[in-house]
Amino acid sequence: MAIAVFGSQLFWLGPHPVDVGSSPLDYTTLSLVLFGAWLLTLTIAGTRQPRVIGYGVTEYRLVLGASLQLFGVFAIVAYLTGADVSRGYFLLSLPLGTIALLAGRALCRAWLRNRRRSGTFSARVLLVGSAVENERVAAELARQPAAGLHVVGAHELERTPGRASWDSERARVLHRELAESHADSVLISGGALLTAQDIRRIGWSLDPGRQHLIVAVNLTDVAGPRLHTRPVAGLPLVHIETPQFSAPQRIMKRAFDLIAASALVLALSPLLAALALLVRASGPGPILYRQERVGQGGAHFGMLKFRSMVDGADSRLHELLAAQGRDGTPLFKIDNDPRITRAGRWLRKYSLDELPQLFNVLGGQMSLVGPRPQRDAEVEFYDDDAHRRLMVRPGMSGLWQVSGRSALAWDDAIRLDLFYVENWSLVGDIVILARTFKAVVAPGDTAH
Repeated sequence: MAIAVFGSQLFWLGPHPVDVGSSPLDYTTLSLVLFGAWLLTLTIAGTRQPRVIGYGVTEYRLVLGASLQLFGVFAIVAYLTGADVSRGYFLLSLPLGTIALLAGRALCRAWLRNRRRSGTFSARVLLVGSAVENERVAAELARQPAAGLHVVGAHELERTPGRASWDSERARVLHRELAESHADSVLISGGALLTAQDIRRIGWSLDPGRQHLIVAVNLTDVAGPRLHTRPVAGLPLVHIETPQFSAPQRIMKRAFDLIAASALVLALSPLLAALALLVRASGPGPILYRQERVGQGGAHFGMLKFRSMVDGADSRLHELLAAQGRDGTPLFKIDNDPRITRAGRWLRKYSLDELPQLFNVLGGQMSLVGPRPQRDAEVEFYDDDAHRRLMVRPGMSGLWQVSGRSALAWDDAIRLDLFYVENWSLVGDIVILARTFKAVVAPGDTAH
């Protein structure tokens, strides 16, 4: 922020002191005031709260909102006081400082995620609930180590006839387990065996300020923007917005697809031409491979790719699946597929064979981000839940592609796709595209 504010002053107004119009202030003093006010605004907005930092989009949303509000107030004050503030200085400071802030937070978050994967910089959580509830919550937290909730133990509750769910004996056992595991948080994994009074007593027994109580609602795969809490007469109510795509959301997503895909086609046109020549030189067959896939609402369309296999490869699919014991299973993936050409293996590793799908995006059959379109034979494996992934346009990239690529199991892939369908947002699409770029540049061992 200091570089953005004072750098804008230096670049736009030069190194010499300049007064702000008829005001007694000079721009150096104004920059100091703006810098200090910006820091204060970020603090008041809660952008550094421990429960906000490092996970989810709330941190970025708060930073962006605080920055826009500050500059809105700054512009109003300048207008009301008649201060003749340089528009160039003003218009440089806001975007540069905000971009620098978001980039800095992203870099710090990447470092924090790596540390949290090893259990450091995380809350040490002791689960309290039935065996099934503890197992469910532990599995969900293990999938997201970046959330900073590291499970160090579990206190298992059982339904015992003639005995209260929570009594002084259970309280003593819990405190002993807290001390032995050095846990700083108790997470109630479910309320099946605990009453509201039991949960309140557990909270009372914790050391205020040092030990914390967390209660897991019996919900999974619901993103933060859809959750709203409202205390009513001491009763914490959780409102869950039903997933829906409103007309403005659909228009916004389609406009983003058209603008971004058009820009990418123009920017990547030399690369597309070079890849076309490479595919042509790799062997007989067409440059583009068109495969029928199932799109939004079950409609079929021809998905385009650069050909990465030998001509006529589809006729050998079932033979190879049977040889690897995968015939009759979803996700038709072949290990060490002999049909892939030498050039095709390289194209697939860096996902360059997918680039022609930009024209599917422009044609309206696909989106830049969404569940990957699958074949009819794969859609036949869908249960009622999985069919919900057909509610939206399929995408060139999706949540499960940037969460494990070819290494994910079918159930995990479907779960991530359904999470995307239920919790879509434009900010989420931009984050997935950024992660896609990272996955393409550094594909790792799971890219096939």
